Amino acid sequence: MKKTIINPKYIVILSALIGFTSCNDIEDVSRDDIEIIPELTSGTANFSTYVSLGASFTAGYTDGALFIAGQNNSFPNILANQFAAVGGGDFTQPLTSDNFGGLAAGGTRIAEPRLIFGGAGPVPLESLIGDVTVTTDIVLNNPTGPFNNLGVPGAKSFHLLSDSYGNLEGVGSYANPYFVRMASSSSATMLGDAMAQNPTFFTLSEMGANDVLSFAVSGGSGQDQKGNFDPSTYGSNDITDPIVFANAFEYLVTTLTSGGAKGVVTNVPYITDLAHFTTVPHNPIPLDANTAAYLNSTAAYGAYNAGIVEAFAYLVSKELITQEQADAEIAKRTITFSESATNAVVIIDENLTDLTTIDENLINIRQATAEDLLVLSASSFIGTEAVQGNALSINGVAVPLADKWVLTPEEQLAIKDASDAYNATIKTISDANDNIALVDLNTILTELASSGIAFEDYSLNANLVTGGAISLDGIHLTARGYSYMAYKFLEAIDTAFGSNFIASGNIPNPGDYPTNYSPTLP
Repeated sequence: MKKTIINPKYIVILSALIGFTSCNDIEDVSRDDIEIIPELTSGTANFSTYVSLGASFTAGYTDGALFIAGQNNSFPNILANQFAAVGGGDFTQPLTSDNFGGLAAGGTRIAEPRLIFGGAGPVPLESLIGDVTVTTDIVLNNPTGPFNNLGVPGAKSFHLLSDSYGNLEGVGSYANPYFVRMASSSSATMLGDAMAQNPTFFTLSEMGANDVLSFAVSGGSGQDQKGNFDPSTYGSNDITDPIVFANAFEYLVTTLTSGGAKGVVTNVPYITDLAHFTTVPHNPIPLDANTAAYLNSTAAYGAYNAGIVEAFAYLVSKELITQEQADAEIAKRTITFSESATNAVVIIDENLTDLTTIDENLINIRQATAEDLLVLSASSFIGTEAVQGNALSINGVAVPLADKWVLTPEEQLAIKDASDAYNATIKTISDANDNIALVDLNTILTELASSGIAFEDYSLNANLVTGGAISLDGIHLTARGYSYMAYKFLEAIDTAFGSNFIASGNIPNPGDYPTNYSPTLP
């Protein structure tokens, strides 16, 4: 039987009503059906001045863009709404100028509008509603701070300390246009603008995520597939050295807690579990019998396969490798197709033995396996013609996919090793500081990607479009996903600082937050 939840301040009224009706035979509500919830308390936390520092999750980035509706549903804004019930002050965000998303600089577009659901999958907004004018312009109409939400899409750990990150003149090289919009000056730092507000409470989220994400979304190649500002591939795409990360993270936490403020930090999820890396299969190529036979012939890959065998026979004869090693790599590199709907794509793999010194035509290629991860943007590239009008130049078949489209197992291991090192640092620092609570984003994403998570009456998982948690860009969260993130923050705050948001029912209602935005948001 469903219980009736009653706040303590109503108990006196309820008692009077029960006494007033006790002589009657009313039995609709029994004492066993009443669950009394406690009054909300902040515990030892002071939420009067809340500042959020972080990257795209903190900003409310979703569906490949930053726009007003997404910002209003950012997890810090959701938290601030809960904090307001227990002494939390105003929470100001650097709202964009429209719900199209994208950025402009002096009227020139530098980032594209948001994605929308096109019926079968994510498509650009303009493909459904026509051309739009991006009105969020970092030269013409920057908002005035200070801002409580200092989430900057694309920010890596050390960027929060950079005094050139908000310099308009550096956009395109060392500065970030999203921070240019909100920085207090051209030489401001993200941390400095946070500390200038004397925060009593803070969140420091996603530190370490972009330190590996930019490497991952570029397929480990350091190249940007889109050709415009993309916070997931901003700046250098090298994985941040764990020592650099450790120094930056320790300085951030030490500074933020120096005035007695309490706060919540997060660890780094295994980002390769995100839909951006798990949606495109390694074997999406349909072929009929004639096409497969041609590709296997000496006119195509048959000659390549024969050359591989000859090259490794030469290396064995020179005792440069063993026959066992040669057989293993020949098997890995041999390319064959069949009459099937599930042929594997052909990819370049820089980890293969370089044979070009023997034969310049024996480039490092192989067919992908289930252990390879193709980035989401590859879905619209595979099957296109490298040479327009030439059906024999199909990308992913006749033309191997470049490194930027694929994360090989070796690249995935580099990401995991760095993430593990970052997480060890985060745990050590948070465990040593009583003013810090930790949210385990790594476990949350693992659960989303495996069994899914029940949140109130809803089920969330990491599937693209249908999962409810991951937005159309395959990386960032939906509004409902951000509401769940806020819930986990409140849970951590209760545990660490003695508040009772969860027990008192002061939590976000997931039904209030969408999983998909309309193409015609006002």
